[in-house]
Amino acid sequence: MTKRLNLKDVAQLVGVSEMTASRALRGAPDVSPKTRQKVEEAARSIGYVPNRIAGSLSSQSVNLVAVVVPSLNSYVFPEVLSGISSVLKSTALKPVVGVSGYRLDEEESVIREMLSWRPSGLVVAGLEHSESTRKMLRNAHCPVVEVMDTDGTPVCHCVGVSHIDAGREMAEQILARGYRRIGFIGTKLPQDFRALKRLKGFEEALQAAGVHLADRQQVSGDSTIQNGRRLTAEMLARTPDLDCVYYSSDVMSVGGYMHCLAEGLSIPDDLALAGFNNLQILEGLPLSLATTDACRREIGVRAAEIILSHSDAAASGWVFEKLQSKITLGGSL
Repeated sequence: MTKRLNLKDVAQLVGVSEMTASRALRGAPDVSPKTRQKVEEAARSIGYVPNRIAGSLSSQSVNLVAVVVPSLNSYVFPEVLSGISSVLKSTALKPVVGVSGYRLDEEESVIREMLSWRPSGLVVAGLEHSESTRKMLRNAHCPVVEVMDTDGTPVCHCVGVSHIDAGREMAEQILARGYRRIGFIGTKLPQDFRALKRLKGFEEALQAAGVHLADRQQVSGDSTIQNGRRLTAEMLARTPDLDCVYYSSDVMSVGGYMHCLAEGLSIPDDLALAGFNNLQILEGLPLSLATTDACRREIGVRAAEIILSHSDAAASGWVFEKLQSKITLGGSL
């Protein structure tokens, strides 16, 4: 376990007293801008997080589990939160949520603020972080669990699925059904690293079979039914001989399905559709759409269980759990 960083470490780096370093990090007006900048840069360089409850609690932590996710607009992360809450509800710990907006700089800011309150645990979506964030996670006083993804190098505990494998497996299913003129539609790209990994695995499987994407549309906007419908219409106008479209999310595939219904296209005879996440929004549709279950609730459950069983950030070694995503073919492939 790494040495716990304290204010003295920051002060020594800058060559000022602990009191001056403390006042600088609190934004006290009697500290010069130059000194404040040096102190802040020193704290950032070693991953130090100010303790805002120092001296107020003997335990030096609060009964909160910080959860940092990219968005609450989608249907994806609320199910992760549901899994976390289901485990914590019988304990004294309660989850508190921060949103990064798929931005690494915002994630860094949110995590710094949350860690400053000394939570009893931290759950963060994804493996890609700024270097300052990685230092904060590495030096956190509480158990930290990176969730959703296993394709990369975790800083600490990790539980998720392989998105590269998920993309590859869906491509193999699509190819096995004889589709060769295939398009891809994705949103929140390139900010959504997990969607990019699925696309990587998807294209690798296609190329191994001598097939290349006939069309692709990658946009930075949100995953919405409206965007799915619009982008599908644009793609089919551009490449009318497509026989299958793979979407980065189920919300988008539902939008594609709405376009096909409106245009009188038969699924999958005229166009096959596949998405990702196995969202509840798929339930009750006239046709079940192909998708991949990414084990979202199970990931939340395991993250909370890891935090409860690791009161010391590295007491029992890091936990790495790769769950198996599951494809549902439905009636759209």
